[in-house]
Amino acid sequence: MKEPMTTEQLLQGLKHYRRIARQDMLRAPETPHPDAFLQHAESRRTLYVELGQYAETHASDEVVGYALSLYRALPFVTGTPEHEHAEIKGRENALENFFLLVGLDPKTRREARSHRPKLGTAAPGVPVQG
Repeated sequence: MKEPMTTEQLLQGLKHYRRIARQDMLRAPETPHPDAFLQHAESRRTLYVELGQYAETHASDEVVGYALSLYRALPFVTGTPEHEHAEIKGRENALENFFLLVGLDPKTRREARSHRPKLGTAAPGVPVQG
C-alpha cells in the first residue's frame, strides 16, 4: 500500500465515489437493465456511506481492514449474467474502487479474494450485508 491516506483524504475520495454512484442511479432508466443498474449503483453508494461512517471513528488502516473483511464475505458471482446479483456486484465494485483509492497492494486484494465463499454460502463469522 502507498503512504497511508489521512481520514480527510479518505472521506473526500468516498464522497467523490458517492457522487458517481448517484449519477449512475439517475441514468439507470437509460440502460438495458434499469432495475439491475439502479440496484448496482445504490449498492455502491450504500457501501461508500458505510465506509465513510466507519472512517469517521477509525484510523485509515482500520478502514482498509474493515473493507477487506467485507470483501472476504462477498460471495463470488463472477460469470453470472450481467443483470443478475446486482447488489453483490455493486458491493464488489465499490470495494474494488475503494482499494484503488487507498492504493491497496494488488496481492493483498487477491489474497482476500481467494477467501471469498461460493454463491449460496457465507464466509464464517462475517455477515453478508445487503
